[in-house]
Amino acid sequence: MMEEPGSGDVSANHLCVLVHGAWGTPDHMNQVAKAIRDTYPEDQLHLLLAKRNSGYFTYDGIELGGERVCDEIEDEIEAIHQNGGHITKLSIVGYSLGGLVARYAIGLLYAKGVLDRVEPMNFTTFASPHLGVRAPLSGWYDHVWNNLGSRVLSESGRQLFIVDKFRDTGRPLLSILAEPDSIFVLGLKKFKRRTLYSNILNDRTVAHYTSMITQTDPYIDLTKIKARYARGYEDVVLDREHPVTQLAPEAPKSTMSLMAINGASYVKNSPYVLALAIFLPIGITVFLLNSAVQTVRSTRRIQLHENGKAGIQVEKYRMPLWVEEIQGTVENAYENINSSQKQAYLTASPDDDDDDERILEPAEAEILDLESQQSQPRSPTLALDPCQFEMITSLNAVGWRKFPVWIKNVRHTHAAIIVRMDKPSFSEGLIVLKHWLSEEFMM
Repeated sequence: MMEEPGSGDVSANHLCVLVHGAWGTPDHMNQVAKAIRDTYPEDQLHLLLAKRNSGYFTYDGIELGGERVCDEIEDEIEAIHQNGGHITKLSIVGYSLGGLVARYAIGLLYAKGVLDRVEPMNFTTFASPHLGVRAPLSGWYDHVWNNLGSRVLSESGRQLFIVDKFRDTGRPLLSILAEPDSIFVLGLKKFKRRTLYSNILNDRTVAHYTSMITQTDPYIDLTKIKARYARGYEDVVLDREHPVTQLAPEAPKSTMSLMAINGASYVKNSPYVLALAIFLPIGITVFLLNSAVQTVRSTRRIQLHENGKAGIQVEKYRMPLWVEEIQGTVENAYENINSSQKQAYLTASPDDDDDDERILEPAEAEILDLESQQSQPRSPTLALDPCQFEMITSLNAVGWRKFPVWIKNVRHTHAAIIVRMDKPSFSEGLIVLKHWLSEEFMM
């Protein structure tokens, strides 16, 4: 039986907040909470499993979600104080979309002075789309897939696909979240340690490049690399400094050998392909219908929130952004569609991208040109949006301890990385949590 959110002894002075992802509930973080509690007892650490963004409330946007989490953290600190306790340290953990919601909440906590009254200790994300979920595609694939995807998850969808215009900035919210002089980055810098864990394989929800904050993906062809693991966490957590070694190119295989390999792969995957052929059309239909309904409901909730009728005083959280100015089928359908996209890359030759019809500003074109020139054959630069390259530069300047994770026992690793469900096939996620708590978490 899992403990209730907010559990902890009055003598504990460290509050750790867990923020779940899209379509999620606090129960998704149960195994994370259990791992924490097995390591740190109630007299050392308070736990808060954020719950005000549960279920389809995650459709309502990162801004609204961040305001809810900020409000929840402030309420929890006050409740602990009323019960005779005193919080002096704060850690925040975000899973998937929860990592972005947490980053927004951190900016608000910074602007309100909360991070001056407590010591920010750990900020950790597991498989979080720091650069959004826009697929790195070129040409009409970019227009079709990324524009379609942005329309099916209400405000959160627009923000994740970086097609929104946040407030009066005229820029996507995720760009503002990564702006060096924003309250969000300045708040992030106050944490003693910033750690992220990123799946390198089979994460059909959040691609490696976005959870790792990088413009390259060295794990596209695993036959060309040798993994180097963190000592004591072999076969799951890769070494932070030198995660892979490039293998020498193999001699070209004969046509018959390639046919044999491809045939074996087809036989192995045929049950999975057959299941997709049968159930994916049904899932897509349910997904689109449900998305339409939830978008309408989300729009209503956002309107109530903006009008101060949703239980939160909005004006408390609408401070200047710049310091100088101061579940089931639905989720599976999205994941299957998202994972079907093949990543595209930038090349040094502009002629290779003639099918890309986007009209770019001069500054954006300059960014893409520079990234194209730096693209290397063995580690090509992904065809990201110009603002994503800017996010990478800004966020990496903050400083992160990054750990690639190679989970092999399941076809879909997004849930396994935090053991979202307690089942044997997710056991590799327990190794990830052990690494985090033993090697990274600071008390």
